[in-house]
Amino acid sequence: MKEKLVYGLGINDSKCANTIPKGNTREYTIWQQMLFRCTEQGQAKNQSYTGCTVSDNFKSYTFFYEWCHKQFGFGNKDDNGKSWCLDKDILVKGNKLYSEDTCVFVPHNINSLFTRANKTRGRYCIGVSWLKNRSKFMAQCANKYGKQIYLGVFDDEISAFQAYKSFKEGLIRQAAEGCRDKLDNRVYEALVNYEVSSTD
Repeated sequence: MKEKLVYGLGINDSKCANTIPKGNTREYTIWQQMLFRCTEQGQAKNQSYTGCTVSDNFKSYTFFYEWCHKQFGFGNKDDNGKSWCLDKDILVKGNKLYSEDTCVFVPHNINSLFTRANKTRGRYCIGVSWLKNRSKFMAQCANKYGKQIYLGVFDDEISAFQAYKSFKEGLIRQAAEGCRDKLDNRVYEALVNYEVSSTD
């Protein structure tokens, strides 16, 4: 009998637990959410996942379950009790493939620093908007609490972007240093060396 695919992609061969008394296991929930992001429906719902795919190994729930339990940070929670997030593009910037080589678990505050808001992006560099009443470019960036911080007005778009870039990279490094002893070394190195580009 042919197994029914989960979201048309994943194979759950039932070798590993996928439910608990109160619902799905954390492993299964993460796996389902990952698969959904790789479907047309998921990408229509959130355009930042457009083009995302999943590796053959990650299509197997058993493989994914066992992989999770070998990963740095899988069982961790942040100070607010939130479980760490599965991330696919910190190790490889711009990555669209969910796989055993590209995914890691990171704290929620770090994951949120890389959330893309494609729907609200304007025509200018990231972090930059045009002030029509002043005929100048404004730079702003969300801080670690999600509050937008005003970074100044500039005569040209590139200068405004540089202000954003400097602030954002500082935030990322600060977040990395804040949990240095908890992070996978690969994640820490990627964060402290991360370079913001105008199209992020």
